[in-house]
Amino acid sequence: MLLKIYPENPDERIMRRIIECLKDGGIIIYPTDTIYGMGCDIFKSKTVERIAELWGIKPAKSTFSFICHDLSQLSEFVKPIDNHTFKIMKANLPGPFTFILNSNNNIPRHIQSKRKTVGIRIPDNPIIREIVRQLGNPIMSTSVHDDDEILEYTTDPELIYEKFKDKVDIVIDGGFGGNIASTVVDCTGDEIEITREGKGELVF
Repeated sequence: MLLKIYPENPDERIMRRIIECLKDGGIIIYPTDTIYGMGCDIFKSKTVERIAELWGIKPAKSTFSFICHDLSQLSEFVKPIDNHTFKIMKANLPGPFTFILNSNNNIPRHIQSKRKTVGIRIPDNPIIREIVRQLGNPIMSTSVHDDDEILEYTTDPELIYEKFKDKVDIVIDGGFGGNIASTVVDCTGDEIEITREGKGELVF
């Protein structure tokens, strides 16, 4: 189903419907501050497998990231972050960045990567952050790609719905999305490294 949500004033009834869907193992498509994403509750292993199957990948080899509500949620899933990295994250989040961090043992086994790392996103978008806050734990996330050779990402939620209505449970219409992905920042080495240039300019 296609559900319209206004970022300035999300309808609580609709929000509850989305939270119930996620808790029941549903898949949602939602707006972020960059492109539209597809995701589910990180603890629903069968749903994670469904999403991986949609994109033709194996969960253990995926580049799924977590969407968190705020920085306080990180400590549950990543190893301790040094002060320098934390300051950079605090200066740039919420924002259009994916920070690659070393994961701890709380990451569900079905999405643990062999590298023992996880991508963390805190988008500057009130809709998805409020969904994560009400859910109580992060959402596993992957980008919604387009089949078009020129346009990599679909920006119109109604077109996204037409394409995925038989494959996902809810598509959230939060207005037109962008077509530039997040900037990926690897914080697992000795030096912080930008591994993909995307939207946003990292503040050091």
